[in-house]
Amino acid sequence: MNKRKYIGGFCLVLLFCIGVAFLVAGSHAEEIDVSAVGVGEFLQAARGLFRGEPKEIQDLREQEVAKTDEGHQEYYFQLLGEEEQRGYREMLNGIRAREEEFYLTIFRDEEVDRVYHALLKDHPELYWVHNRKQVFKTTYVGSDYCLFSPGYTYTEEEMQQIDQALEEAWREVSSLVPEGTNVYETVKIVYTYLIDSVDYELSEDDQSIAGVFWKKQAVCAGYAGAVQYLLERFGIPCIYVDGSAEGSTEGHAWNIVNMDGMYYYVDVTNGDQPQFLEGDAVSMAEHKTTIYDYLCPFPQEYELSYTPSAEFPVPECTATDKNFYVLNQGCFDSYDWQAIYEYCLMRLNYGAAVVRFKFSNQEAFDAAYSDWVQGKGIQEAARYYMDLYGMNEVEYHYGVLENLKTIYFMF
Repeated sequence: MNKRKYIGGFCLVLLFCIGVAFLVAGSHAEEIDVSAVGVGEFLQAARGLFRGEPKEIQDLREQEVAKTDEGHQEYYFQLLGEEEQRGYREMLNGIRAREEEFYLTIFRDEEVDRVYHALLKDHPELYWVHNRKQVFKTTYVGSDYCLFSPGYTYTEEEMQQIDQALEEAWREVSSLVPEGTNVYETVKIVYTYLIDSVDYELSEDDQSIAGVFWKKQAVCAGYAGAVQYLLERFGIPCIYVDGSAEGSTEGHAWNIVNMDGMYYYVDVTNGDQPQFLEGDAVSMAEHKTTIYDYLCPFPQEYELSYTPSAEFPVPECTATDKNFYVLNQGCFDSYDWQAIYEYCLMRLNYGAAVVRFKFSNQEAFDAAYSDWVQGKGIQEAARYYMDLYGMNEVEYHYGVLENLKTIYFMF
């Protein structure tokens, strides 16, 4: 039996090549009018002259560091130290302005790496900066600043096309969300929209939201960035998470979303499995099945397969109340053949295209799998379906997610 449980993919990979330039710091021939500045400013300027710091660095040190950025949660920014936060704002401003190189008031390799990672995780809209190629920084002997060169991916013309695609996608999604829609339903609409409009494909743009909205092709990093981008525009706090997948040498990326004060996993990449069902349904476009198992999955089940990177801590997910099956009375704590059969008939009576149910424990799932997949349970449901619609025969397809204890079938 063929079962497809997971689509592996490439995630955000950030490589840093550190170029060190050994320069001799010289002094600036500038005169300082002590009467025109305060003692603090005078001492800071004097230190700058002594160090041979450029005027730009002195100005950066004097700037106030904004604690928030409108429209963005900036979860990772809040985890940085004070000086790292200053470097974060400097990096954000330089990248937004598409400056080829700019000064940072941080210089240690680990600081620059950490800040750059935090920035790209917080700001998926910065699609034009390299996110899987080399970036460079130049440090100066005896100094505590550096010159940063991030590198950019797209031309101005391409950026105009991508920006247009982003806005078009936003209008499409917004039109699907009526006024007054609650947070969960909004998240579900975004989840479904991305699955319906994007293909899991490797490409030059697959690591960012440019691939999602412009080329309609991406891998997990693009999917997770797109979820964050759209939900933040709806004002819903959403965190980009990268980490590892069990049994895979590739990384993975997903989201943690705050809904009504609780945190939930959302993994659109794994929800987009067009070849999930058995048989020739995979060749039938109308049978592309949205896998809602990865919309607020049970944390203890999800965490058996996916582990976040250790670079930054992420919020703990514990709630199960917004799991798709819990909300739709399709999650069972024990196995009873008659109860499952009646549930399936109820779903068919309501015209459901796909019948799916889940179990909260392994023993119940194993018993159901034996009766419904290996046994004749689905065939019994098929007989009812034929009687319901006056048919003489019917073809059915099924799918199983063993890691999430779920069984699917459709006619």
